Amino acid sequence: MPSRRPLIAGNWKMNGSESFVRAFCGAIARAQIPAGVSVLLLPPAGYLAQAVQVLGDCGVECGAQNVHAAPSGAYTGELAAEMVKDLGGRWLMVGHSERREYCAESDELVAEKFQAALRAGLHPILCVGETLAQRQDGNAERVVGAQVHAVADLVGASAFASATLAYEPVWAIGTGQTATPDEAQAMHAFVRAQLAQIAPDQAPVMRILYGGSMNADNARGLLAQPDIDGGLVGGASLEVAQFLEIVRMGADLVSG
Repeated sequence: MPSRRPLIAGNWKMNGSESFVRAFCGAIARAQIPAGVSVLLLPPAGYLAQAVQVLGDCGVECGAQNVHAAPSGAYTGELAAEMVKDLGGRWLMVGHSERREYCAESDELVAEKFQAALRAGLHPILCVGETLAQRQDGNAERVVGAQVHAVADLVGASAFASATLAYEPVWAIGTGQTATPDEAQAMHAFVRAQLAQIAPDQAPVMRILYGGSMNADNARGLLAQPDIDGGLVGGASLEVAQFLEIVRMGADLVSG
C-alpha cells in the first residue's frame, strides 16, 4: 500500500467563541504534535483568522467549512474562497452532509465550490456519503459514486491532485452511531476504486478520511483500516484532550 500521511481534521461546525478559540488553539500550539500525522482545524469562518494567529507556526493548519462558488459579487452573507485564503486558511471543505441536507446543495453545486477552492489555490476536502434510507435501499454506492463523479465531470482528473476526500455516512453523524471498521473500509475501498477510474495516478496516494462520529473510543479501529487515511472529527474535535488522543492514534498507526 502506498504511504499516505494520516490527516486528522477537526470540524467545529457552528460552535466556539473567542475565548474557546484562544484556549483550544493555545493548547494545540503547546502540544507536541507527533511526527507522521497532519492536523487541520475547521473553525467557524468568523474565528478563522484568530485560530490561525493563535496556532502560529506549530504546524497545524486551518480551513473553512463552506464557501460560495463565485469569486465575488452580490451574495450577501456569503464567503469567497479568496477571502478564506486572505484570512490564513489553506483548506476548504465542500459538500458536508449538513450543507447538502439543510441548504439543499446539489452534487453540481458542490462541484462548483470544489472548483472555487482550486481557483483560489486552496486544498479542497470533498465530503461524500449516503443517508440511512439510501443504504437500506441498496443505493449507497450509487449515491457516493455520483457525488465523486459530479466533481470529476466539472474539474477533470488533474484537479484531484491537491484534494482530500471524506466519507461520512450521514446516518452516523451526530447520532452516536458509527459505521463498523469493516463497513467504513468497504466504502473507502469503493471510493478509491472510483478515483482509480477517474484519476488512476492519484487514487493510490489520495487521502480518504472517515467522518462519521469518530471519537477516542472508536478511532483506533477505524484508522487501522487500509483505505482510511484519517478522520474528519466533529463533536470530539471540541474537546482538546480527546482530539489530541485521536491525533496520537493516527501517529501510532504510522510508527507502529
